[in-house]
Amino acid sequence: MDSVGNIIVYFVAALAIVIFSYMAVTSRKILRSATYLLFVLIGVAVVYFQLGYQFLGAVQIAVYAGGIMVLFVFAILLTHRPDDKTRRLTSHRRNCGILLSGASAVLLLFALFYMPLLHGASLSDCIAAGNEITMHDIGEAFTGSNRFQYLLPFEAISVLLLACIIGGVTVARKR
Repeated sequence: MDSVGNIIVYFVAALAIVIFSYMAVTSRKILRSATYLLFVLIGVAVVYFQLGYQFLGAVQIAVYAGGIMVLFVFAILLTHRPDDKTRRLTSHRRNCGILLSGASAVLLLFALFYMPLLHGASLSDCIAAGNEITMHDIGEAFTGSNRFQYLLPFEAISVLLLACIIGGVTVARKR
């Protein structure tokens, strides 16, 4: 059983991830958004350390919080003036965006409870059967490369993110 300290650290890290994610998206200054994203990436590393994956947590800090954030800052400085204050975005499609984000949240919750998670069984099946799901099982499902494990999509997203940054810098230099 997890100690109370580990549970408190997990909830503090999860709360920090949620708060800094919101601040990164809603901040008007782009360098502050990048800084908030750095805090999110460090929070994710803390969650990896809590799962017992020290190597993955260290890689998260070294590669993503270190290397990718340096790329972000260079991309920002190459494409924008740091002191440039942007006006608040207004759009007539705000209600559509809110509706789509709500639908996405419902789909994510559905996927959380009904997609295969552990050994082909969904989370709701494991809960109904009374099986105990440990942090090790969840960490193995997220970082494994077998069937119903998510290492390949995780790495594919990181490559896609890097390609987007390089494409953004290329487009900015052509202007």
